[in-house]
Amino acid sequence: MSTKKLSKEPFLDWVDFIISTEQKVYGVQVHEDKADRFEYAVLQKAEDLRIDYDVTMLPPKKYFQPPVETIVEFGAKDGYKSVYDTEKFALIGVHPYDMAAINQMDKLFSQDNYDTHYMGRRNNATIIACDVVNPSKNVFASSMSTATVKQGFDVLVTDTGDGYVVEAVTDKGQKLLDMAKADEATSKDLDARRSVWKKNEKELNKHALNCKPSDIPKLLEMAYDHPLWEEKAKTCFSCGSCNQVCPTCYCFNVQDSVAWDLTSGNRQREWDGCLLDGFTKVAPGHEFRPKRSSRFRHRLYRKGKYVPGKIDGEIACVGCGRCIDACLPDIANPVTVYNQLLEEFGFNKKTNPQVCLST
Repeated sequence: MSTKKLSKEPFLDWVDFIISTEQKVYGVQVHEDKADRFEYAVLQKAEDLRIDYDVTMLPPKKYFQPPVETIVEFGAKDGYKSVYDTEKFALIGVHPYDMAAINQMDKLFSQDNYDTHYMGRRNNATIIACDVVNPSKNVFASSMSTATVKQGFDVLVTDTGDGYVVEAVTDKGQKLLDMAKADEATSKDLDARRSVWKKNEKELNKHALNCKPSDIPKLLEMAYDHPLWEEKAKTCFSCGSCNQVCPTCYCFNVQDSVAWDLTSGNRQREWDGCLLDGFTKVAPGHEFRPKRSSRFRHRLYRKGKYVPGKIDGEIACVGCGRCIDACLPDIANPVTVYNQLLEEFGFNKKTNPQVCLST
């Protein structure tokens, strides 16, 4: 694979070339109704692409696990058949923390019962990631070790001020990069990229976590019955916004819809969230977590303890800060919760700035 240097105009020409290929291309752009917000949308021309954005309103997971998707169609005459999305597509502008989230989702959807719907889309995707240029107001990726990323993408783009260092790491990425009018990256270019990485690993941290991410599971082992959960949940609306904008939340509900004449129908799955009332309701009306406090606690335990137990200790929070942006009563910030627990259990940052709970 190779690492190239593109100046501004050749970079735009290269993006226009990608748009001209047979695959559909989605890129980060200004939201059509909100000039200060960004979203992934179909990219029509290179000049609309904004890789200097702060954070997108929704994460790119929507292209791998859509909010609503049909997975089975059935009929009285034809029986049933699985429905698969086979369209090839490219994503341009995925930030490192979102790439880290996709890497986690890849592990979760490929282990145990291999999810052919998710993995089919994932295998059909080409991901062009980009290092952060402008940190968002609530990002804390530095605390979660996701301010930079080394794998999962096909191409990585880094804005070094005078142009872009572009590295292809897969065959798909190399085929695209071969079409760019680019020079070989020099040692000076690579040093400039390392400077961007070093800066981001330190400065993407608007909410500093007072322990190592690897300490969070141990911290939560001590906190299950802590009164903090009741305290925080008093103002929770159970709206589930924190779940819906999270790049690592993947819970879904499955429903069958049948036509009025009962001759055909389909099965769909759609995003669901553990903060929503009724999420754990089962027949005959029993609900495992009827209280808001237990649902609030579950979200933090899922991020900090349950999922890490499934994927080699990786914390299922990548520090994107979207939950903080979305939460009206301002209680969704996981760093605030973890830091409060650390303080109340006696792990004070002033007296012990590098807390380590692991044994």
